[in-house]
Amino acid sequence: MSVSLDHVRELDRQDPLAGFKQRFALPEGVLYLDGNSLGAQPKRAREAVSATMDQWRDELIKGWNQGWFDAPERLGNKLAPLLGAREGEVIVTDNITLNIFKLLGYITGQRRDGRRVVLSEGGNFPTDGYIAQGYCRFGDYEHRFLPEGADLAEHLDGVAVVVLSEVNYRTGRRRDMAAITRLVHAHGAEVIWDLAHSAGALPVDLNGCDARYAVGCTYKYLNGGPGAPAFLYVHRDHQDGGWQPLSGWHGHAAPFAFDADYAPAGDITRFRTGTHSALIYSALEASLDEWADVDMAALREKSLAMTELFRDCLADVLERFGIEDITPPAHERGSQVALIDEAHGFAIVQALIARGVIGDYREPGLLRFGFTPLYLSFEDVWQAARHFREVLESGEYREPRFNVRSAVT
Repeated sequence: MSVSLDHVRELDRQDPLAGFKQRFALPEGVLYLDGNSLGAQPKRAREAVSATMDQWRDELIKGWNQGWFDAPERLGNKLAPLLGAREGEVIVTDNITLNIFKLLGYITGQRRDGRRVVLSEGGNFPTDGYIAQGYCRFGDYEHRFLPEGADLAEHLDGVAVVVLSEVNYRTGRRRDMAAITRLVHAHGAEVIWDLAHSAGALPVDLNGCDARYAVGCTYKYLNGGPGAPAFLYVHRDHQDGGWQPLSGWHGHAAPFAFDADYAPAGDITRFRTGTHSALIYSALEASLDEWADVDMAALREKSLAMTELFRDCLADVLERFGIEDITPPAHERGSQVALIDEAHGFAIVQALIARGVIGDYREPGLLRFGFTPLYLSFEDVWQAARHFREVLESGEYREPRFNVRSAVT
């Protein structure tokens, strides 16, 4: 390869984030490049879940007054600094799908200007489009897709709400949140930002970009665990605009008054719905406590350096085997490398997994590799690239066993 092992080891010696790797429980012999799909387990998460199990055993229902009930707001405040948000602007609750639905109802319920279009993006992760279609199907709204690569400004006529990802899940391309937010607001519409591939991957500045609404998940770069709850952000000045459509009892102004009629809470709490899992919240809180020590500028610098190292180590062999590198340039990049091989992409990923190099595959032909600076070293990246080269040059990906599909790819 064009980069020496001695060079990457020197990068590791100089890495200010190197110590974080010891805070994660990583399987021996695994090079994990799939943190953009499910993050690794922080060691403190097991302890936190165990402590909650003990609390459940010893305190029973009293646990709800010992930190369980207010966890959505408390964890939201811990997460807020990573998103460029203020205290009281983020709540950890439900999942991205439900949170987009809530915000669509909340935003459109306030409009009186006749705009009846919800615009979501083509080429985005499907759930955002699916939920927008479902919302429009049961309301007097029209759903449209923004064609992939199209000029957004040309598609905003009649639009009430736009749903956009800051970082595209396929290509890893990062949008200019500040510029697009200004554009959408100037056209009289609102934008809901999906931060699924941003939060924990790079610095986010919701307040600085004048963003009013956002959602995201915590099980990818934030390492909250499988099925960890999502988050929802509403700017402080826009939290008292009416009902959100999933008016569950935990979003009531006085949930334990058990009133017959619904009255939404006057702050971010109105976006809660019903009872959450204290166990999964405890795992996420353990991870967020680790994030309090992270320098996001250093994280971004390391992320870009790792993605560039991986590409440099593979450039010649990718060209030789006809694999297309669609990774964006550094200034537009999230924290992943995206490659296209429609004929053999799935088998290549499976062959890598068999060697302990875990990435993922998405149709059609997409090989995705997520780079998580807290628990990856530069040597890990170099070794993963070495395995990739060997898989291609040996032809082992052509073995029939690497073309057997499971339910989850």
